[in-house]
Amino acid sequence: MTEALAPGATIGILGGGQLGRMLSVAASRLGYRCHVYEPGAAPAGDVAARVTTAPYEDEAAIRAFARAVDVVTYEFENVPAAALDLIESIVPIRPGRRALAVSQDRIDEKDFLSGLGLATAPYARIDSAADLDAAMAGHDRAILKTRRLGYDGKGQLRLATGDDMAAAWARVNAPSVLEGFVDFSAEISVIVARGTDGAVAAFDPGLNLHEGGILRRTTVPCGLPARLVQDAVLIASRIVSALDYVGVMGVELFVTPAGLVVNEIAPRVHNSGHWTQAGCAVDQFEQHVRAVAGLPLGDGRRHADVVMENLIGADTDRLPDLLRAPDTQVHLYGKSEVKPGRKMGHVNRIVRTG
Repeated sequence: MTEALAPGATIGILGGGQLGRMLSVAASRLGYRCHVYEPGAAPAGDVAARVTTAPYEDEAAIRAFARAVDVVTYEFENVPAAALDLIESIVPIRPGRRALAVSQDRIDEKDFLSGLGLATAPYARIDSAADLDAAMAGHDRAILKTRRLGYDGKGQLRLATGDDMAAAWARVNAPSVLEGFVDFSAEISVIVARGTDGAVAAFDPGLNLHEGGILRRTTVPCGLPARLVQDAVLIASRIVSALDYVGVMGVELFVTPAGLVVNEIAPRVHNSGHWTQAGCAVDQFEQHVRAVAGLPLGDGRRHADVVMENLIGADTDRLPDLLRAPDTQVHLYGKSEVKPGRKMGHVNRIVRTG
């Protein structure tokens, strides 16, 4: 087992957004300092001990960052490989490089999941308009997604029989994957953690509602039969174990008549896990810090029913009412500019059931 980081050690975080911000807060509760590396604006910088503002291509800055920390983790997947190579030559990266490589490319991710015998949407590699036309012939409806850099509905295009495939390809014009439509009744996600000792702990699955490709709400408990809940947790546990993963991962699944279908994985703390801040003694952020620091994982049992709602764009106008609401936790991300579709914060409402 890896020796745990002592209090006072420094955790490096690649990315300075809201996830890095909340990781920094959780780390501070356990006596750790955080050093954030972010090329642009860094809301996490408001609460981190130190921030480096530099491009990922700046080798000198990357090297100095790696030498100033005891372990490195990340809040988003799309860190350039060259930067990771340099960091890894100096200090451990957790979760490891394999999880990043798998999740950075949607084809690699689907191949990995299928290789484990897990169900995914039918998929095809798309590198040209001709590929798209041929692959679409097998589907009434499908989604064209860029293989890399897509999030919150970006880099995605819904297609149906009769659409102009040449025009669709011209809009995307990047290595992509075509995913056949999955007839699902619900989407759930499991937030699962694996420690340096191989121990695995999962939080209860949450029921997700998306609007415009962006997560709007997660409700826990998810309301599904116990058999499906158990299957979801087992699938998530199988994924992190196969990757020899260390840290927290979000696993999104579709509920279908034939069972659970894995939609995608995120090798980091996840938006749909924010409910744990109000529903568990150890939330997903502390669980991730525990894992990457080599500490024992915490108890992920839920002590309350929770509805998490993202505050998107002008939702912040509702703040006075939200701050007055009972049993409601308000989390703001410190972003100065409100934009349509931009996540400005979230609220966790504890639901009283009796």
